[in-house]
Amino acid sequence: MPSVAFHTLGCKVNHYETEAIWQLFKNQGYDRKDFDKSADVYVINTCTVTNTGDQKSRQVIRRAIRSNPDAVICVTGCYAQTSPAEVMSIPGVDIVVGTQDRSKLTGFIDQYRREREPINGVSDIMKAKVYEELDVPSFTDRTRASLKIQEGCNNFCTFCIIPWARGLLRSRKPENVIKQAQQLVDAGYKEIVLTGIHTAGYGEDLENYNFARLLRDLEEKVVGLKRLRISSIEASQITDEVVDVVNRSHVIARHLHIPLQSGSDGVLKRMRRKYTTAFFEEKIESLRKALPDFALTSDVIVGFPGETEEEFEETYHFISRLKFSELHVFPYSQRTGTPAAQMPDQVPDDVKHERVMRLIELSDRLSQEYARKYKDHVLEVIPEEPFNHHEPDGWFVGFTDNYLKVKFHYPSHDIVGKLVRVKLTETGYPINEGRFVRIVDEGEQPAANF
Repeated sequence: MPSVAFHTLGCKVNHYETEAIWQLFKNQGYDRKDFDKSADVYVINTCTVTNTGDQKSRQVIRRAIRSNPDAVICVTGCYAQTSPAEVMSIPGVDIVVGTQDRSKLTGFIDQYRREREPINGVSDIMKAKVYEELDVPSFTDRTRASLKIQEGCNNFCTFCIIPWARGLLRSRKPENVIKQAQQLVDAGYKEIVLTGIHTAGYGEDLENYNFARLLRDLEEKVVGLKRLRISSIEASQITDEVVDVVNRSHVIARHLHIPLQSGSDGVLKRMRRKYTTAFFEEKIESLRKALPDFALTSDVIVGFPGETEEEFEETYHFISRLKFSELHVFPYSQRTGTPAAQMPDQVPDDVKHERVMRLIELSDRLSQEYARKYKDHVLEVIPEEPFNHHEPDGWFVGFTDNYLKVKFHYPSHDIVGKLVRVKLTETGYPINEGRFVRIVDEGEQPAANF
């Protein structure tokens, strides 16, 4: 039986696509091996969001070549898409496919074995007009299923290379999204995470259909769906219709990840983001009426070209005032090929580092404040795995619908992936402690808030 090993760099979408590529190999009779073991084929799914992403991708490619010099080395993903010639020039790389045409991979491997000639299967992503269907009926990770609903982005923010790596926005057909969601629920998943490159841009290229309608249809048509999480939604995509759907829903998780990037209007303008801080704040207020006390998580870039101390302070105070529950803080990184990399007034690394540390400290404090409100509350948790780093057996860890990480004690292993109620006894960050209350019955509606 031929074997294949995978290594995925970068975002959730890449991890989803690796699972999809594995399905293609599985259907061809391949056995899956760990990446550090010897395999007949290695597939490296690369990232290009920063220059470091490129560098890490090259390191992993070379590692695979060393593991088994006779293996077929396939490179796919964003770095392969933006720099195919650079990837092809690494001695030992046999097949390069970008962010389209992944279904051709196994055919390319057969062709390579016959002809022994390297294959560049990268096409012009800007010409891609149709969403590439890649089915994932189940995941190696058994508790949370991602469901990719769209590809590409039309925003062209000045710091971002992604439109060049992923192309323009393409939405998956609604009937295919619903069909796969049903497949995942039937496979036992209680939670589905909607994901994409610009997730809530879904439907912008469809007639008479949009993201809000998809949310509604998923809830109405997918039998047995307990929890639906939106991986990310831009402030500019929070329409009144989306707010209304969130307000009425029984399954949408009380957690929204809304990228801010900066809390200074001057910086937002240089980033070419499609909103002001006032617009962002207004959207959060309307969502908080619809989904009281939801966990608001976000991405922030610190030290963007030209960011003054005053602009950083604006960001700091904006985040404090809006009470985000957790931040992903990134120091700005010059990405070759983007307008921001050429901008004057690049911020020195030591200043970036100091600002990052201040925001992380703020994020930790806000996270603790948010968790503290739930002390002695009963929340629904989907246990993901045993928590046995320092604890004896019988401890499990999972997330509540409002994205609090909770560990609790339960005597047997068959709790993983179920929906359970847990009372929070100790709160903190990054983890809370709870006491098991009971398993939620299959026919029961998920509790909204209690």
